[in-house]
Amino acid sequence: MGRIARSPRKRPTLPRRMTLAAAALILGGGGLAAVNFYASASEGGAGGRGPSGHDMSQMRMLSTIDCPDVGNSLSTVPDAAKPRVDRQLADLDTQITDAYTEFADNKDRIQRDPGLADRMVLAPLKAKRTDSIGQIADATGQPDLTGKGLAACSMRAADAPAPGDQGSDPSGDRTGVQDDGQGGDQASGQGDGQAVAAASAASASGLSRRDFVDIRSVRPNVAAPAPRRGASTGTFTSDCGRNQNGKRNPDNVIVAPGVSNGAHHMHDYVGNQATDAFSSDGDLARGGTSCRNQGDRSTYYWPVVRVLDQGNDVDAKADGGGKDKNLGKIRTPVQATITFVGSPVGKVTAMPKFLRIITGDAKAFTNGNANANASWSCTGFENRQLKDKYPLCPQGSNVVRTFKFQSCWDGKNTDSANHRTHVAFADKRGACPAGFKAIPQLVQRIVYDVPAKAGAFAVDSFPEQLHKPVTDHGDFIDVFSDQLMGKAVNCINTGRSCA
Repeated sequence: MGRIARSPRKRPTLPRRMTLAAAALILGGGGLAAVNFYASASEGGAGGRGPSGHDMSQMRMLSTIDCPDVGNSLSTVPDAAKPRVDRQLADLDTQITDAYTEFADNKDRIQRDPGLADRMVLAPLKAKRTDSIGQIADATGQPDLTGKGLAACSMRAADAPAPGDQGSDPSGDRTGVQDDGQGGDQASGQGDGQAVAAASAASASGLSRRDFVDIRSVRPNVAAPAPRRGASTGTFTSDCGRNQNGKRNPDNVIVAPGVSNGAHHMHDYVGNQATDAFSSDGDLARGGTSCRNQGDRSTYYWPVVRVLDQGNDVDAKADGGGKDKNLGKIRTPVQATITFVGSPVGKVTAMPKFLRIITGDAKAFTNGNANANASWSCTGFENRQLKDKYPLCPQGSNVVRTFKFQSCWDGKNTDSANHRTHVAFADKRGACPAGFKAIPQLVQRIVYDVPAKAGAFAVDSFPEQLHKPVTDHGDFIDVFSDQLMGKAVNCINTGRSCA
């Protein structure tokens, strides 16, 4: 949408408190295009600035729902309360998914009648979230949760930064798609019609050309701390395949245990073959593994990548797939490498069995970049990593996703209430925070052969996250045997490369 047409007369100033619907109607714009990025336009009038500091005359079409992440606000969860809390957190995700579906299925109606956004989507969602948050507050003994404003959600534009974010672009000032020297750019293809299909599929998924960048236009940006005396410079590699057997489900046993379709997107699994939403530690300990070394029964999983212009997969009408706005053909990696590395400042200690680590944030598009850890690149260009763009790779080069997991452990817990605070990243020098121990750092490198066209591929996501590259994430549960973990630690600490 463009700017709102200027009137020769002075425009009225909006009241300080204004609902999404009323702001749109008073400003007289074309439906949702006349609303500021975040649902309640409570500051300033036409041509002024809204609560996020954006010029109200620069209106964008609202594209998704932005809700506070309740899980990140949990400090502690008593063991007895965990099943109830996990259930309610999963319900909150389902509520957002259902509300987004209602919004997406009624976009045309909402554009004609902006009041429907509040009545049809936001108000019912807030009522459901209020109940779920109240139950979590009761279960955890944290009554202050209900007073943090976590129930209210808002609408936002696809290209608006999340609250608190200034936006990030590791590619420096070259964010566009570079000319390929053949009379066009990679994003536009060769005019063969496939680019049109890809663009259409990408638009339907919430992507735009801005989500892609030619890797050749990205400046090298990878730096690693130099090893100090006493560093642990070895590596241990576990060959677990690349999910050739197609083990996939839309569960997340770490975040939503006991809940089918807790992820609302499809995961690829390598390693433990018993992993689903209902797997106990005992199930994992007894489960088979795709890893060559049978002492590694760990669970490694990540969202699938889909090609968008080649039809849909078998899950087009299933949970995690088409029901959750994840469409397209799932692409099996051509390579998946699992390596554990050491610390540049000292020795590492063994991981505890059943340690759970999540790296990245599946909701980073709306949560902001605080926990985002996506790294996209291309073979031959891996000194250039992208956090919030998909790479367009030149001929002969493949797309690479790299996950570098947290390498510091609190020495006590295998998990935490928000699934994050029991582990941490080392600082720029490679040192762990006070009270944390260095453990072998898991590094996953996953390679895909996908079309080099903007909009031709995307990672699965929660539907309201619009398949944005910044939402990429990986999950890990350590189920090494004691013997194999001891071997891995010894190899890493003595500077050897082992498998």
